[in-house]
Amino acid sequence: MTDVEVQPIRVLLVDDDPFVYSAMELIFSTVDDIQIVSAVSDGDQAVAAVQRHFPDVVLLDVRMARLDGIAATKALCALPNPPRVLVMTTFDMDDVVMRAIDAGAAGFMLKTSGSEIITAVRNVHAGAGVLSPQSVPQVFAQIGDTGAERAAARAAIAALTDRERDVVRLVGEGLSNQQIGAALYVGEATVKSHLSSAQRKLGVEGRVRLAVVASRAGLA
Repeated sequence: MTDVEVQPIRVLLVDDDPFVYSAMELIFSTVDDIQIVSAVSDGDQAVAAVQRHFPDVVLLDVRMARLDGIAATKALCALPNPPRVLVMTTFDMDDVVMRAIDAGAAGFMLKTSGSEIITAVRNVHAGAGVLSPQSVPQVFAQIGDTGAERAAARAAIAALTDRERDVVRLVGEGLSNQQIGAALYVGEATVKSHLSSAQRKLGVEGRVRLAVVASRAGLA
């Protein structure tokens, strides 16, 4: 019986800065499970590039000359069998995080996160989503927070077990599964199980949406 060869995560880079490509190429060259299959310089080229190269994950800059990252994210997420989109920026833009998530992005990272992008790509590919800790204050500052929304969030959180609530709270602080496991003295598989159960009970998908519920409920 032969071993099944594991294919690397196929990444498309959409960014108009050639230095970003060089940096990403250098970062991903340190691992075997991530491969940049192509790079384009503007959002208006992203859909055609996806249809040519079939990436698993698209790393997408927010600010580009012709079609910005938010509009490009919407276009990519409207495709049949769309790739997962991980939005990147170097700018501290007040509303970009929630705009990116509302457009369908699976995660948000600052370019200054460096090698953390490796874990981010892996998490997004696995369906876990990602929110960089540096972005958490931006997310919370942009959350609609009416009395009805707070009450609904508290009622939803009440349906969780104590451990599920702990996991959601730590997601709201921007911690990774590994960091949550260390904080709660449990394995990553247990963290993933609690996350899956919490998302199902709360009717949300992804770490950012969990963070939103946690904030509205007063957990974070």
